[in-house]
Amino acid sequence: MRRPRPDAVCPVCGTKYEKDGFNIPFETFLGFGGDKVPDIDLNFSGEYQSSAHRHTFELFGDSHVFRAGTIGTVAEKTAFGYVKKYMEERGKTATRAEMLRLAKGCTGVKRTTGQHPGGMVVIPQDKEIYDFCPVQHPADDTDTDIITTHFEYHSMESNLLKLDMLGHDDPSMIRMMEDLTGVDAKTIPLDDPDTRSIFISSKVLGYENDKILGPTGATAIPEFGTSFVRGMLEETKPAEFDILVRLSGFSHGTDVWLGNARDLILSGTATVGQAIGCRDDIMIYLISKGMNEKRAFKIMEAVRKGRGLPDGAEDEMREHGVPEWYIGSCKKIAYLFPKAHAVAYVMMAFRIAWFKVHRPLAFYAAYFSIRAKAFDATVMCRGLERAKAKMDEIRAKDKEATAVEQDMLTTLEVVYEFYIRGFTFEQMDLYFRVDEEKKALLPPFMAIPGLGETAAVSIVEQRKGKEYLSVEEFSADCPKVTKAHIELLKNCGALAGMPDTSQMTLFDGF
Repeated sequence: MRRPRPDAVCPVCGTKYEKDGFNIPFETFLGFGGDKVPDIDLNFSGEYQSSAHRHTFELFGDSHVFRAGTIGTVAEKTAFGYVKKYMEERGKTATRAEMLRLAKGCTGVKRTTGQHPGGMVVIPQDKEIYDFCPVQHPADDTDTDIITTHFEYHSMESNLLKLDMLGHDDPSMIRMMEDLTGVDAKTIPLDDPDTRSIFISSKVLGYENDKILGPTGATAIPEFGTSFVRGMLEETKPAEFDILVRLSGFSHGTDVWLGNARDLILSGTATVGQAIGCRDDIMIYLISKGMNEKRAFKIMEAVRKGRGLPDGAEDEMREHGVPEWYIGSCKKIAYLFPKAHAVAYVMMAFRIAWFKVHRPLAFYAAYFSIRAKAFDATVMCRGLERAKAKMDEIRAKDKEATAVEQDMLTTLEVVYEFYIRGFTFEQMDLYFRVDEEKKALLPPFMAIPGLGETAAVSIVEQRKGKEYLSVEEFSADCPKVTKAHIELLKNCGALAGMPDTSQMTLFDGF
């Protein structure tokens, strides 16, 4: 929507606008005169993505909706591996430069076909798919009932509508926090000062300038929780919601931040609000400079696709007073994020951040349940020092750390923050007893590495309405729980105080 005047009134309900909008012209979506195929992204909780996909078949018909096909090609590293193995098998040697040259010839060669994770191609009702392309089952799962377009979807995106119906963790987190607290996330103000402050300082969270987490409180906040984006926060110190949206554009774009906007901002050439963050910024800025609207739109489209500036655009921009740094920035960009996407993501991120500030236990419970990878209760639920030691161990491996260890390190950062804010984990208990007066979370059985979902569900189902006298009785009642599972439960303290056997010794207590 366009930014309304301070005294503007809604033409539908007559309500006076109290706050600015996000300044997203509708023409960015459909073009001037409706000559652009719209980019429609619909984000669902991952749990409901498949249901949303099925609904599109009900809406448009089975013969008019198909999964967008993809073509997997040989990546540069994979190609280099092919060349290296080829040389080894034949006892040949070559310089690295020669091996890279040979690998370049393999890079980009078709390897397999697959399906877009959420792309649904919609065919007009008066047409059929064969008017555009053949269809097939994806090569990685030929027995599935999913049918994809045979051509890679990019080759048809200017002619056919594609709905990106993606699964995201953020809606799942928000729903879980709503259920835990009773707070309606839609009522959370997007200008809450305490929430806004954590993107600059962690003071409101109870700690400041931590040597591990840094000066901000953005750890575990989607869009802003990675070390890369936290570094952006430190350098830009965003005090407004609009700047958070711009930072989202910086992080999602290609050749937008590093070597481009960052250099302009740090050198004082441009402010964060002036640098190009999202594709809409270009069109809005050029129109504000007096450039023809359609021409501004065409320049935006060329730049956001990485095509540089159209012929004659540089001279036109100079004639309208566009500075040289802005022209140079446009020429460097390879991809620009849509502002509508950035706004949607940052709105969800801000609401999640509000829970982190105001309802922290619900926030951490949702994060550890939904977003945390490689959660290991034997390490993470045993106190701050145990968590720090594991972090140091993984960091010492540097690039030698496995992918699982890297995921664990990310989760450990959040566990570390959880502890330094004064929270703790209750000892895991077979009956899920917890004292709500304590600032503590009770980890689930699934947090025990090696236990598995089947055993965890079995325990929960079998224990209902029962009090076990011993580990022996518990084990006999849960046939899916093996001896190995029992040891895991003991190691995590879930069976603390429970004797191994139900037999009593006559002289106990003497």
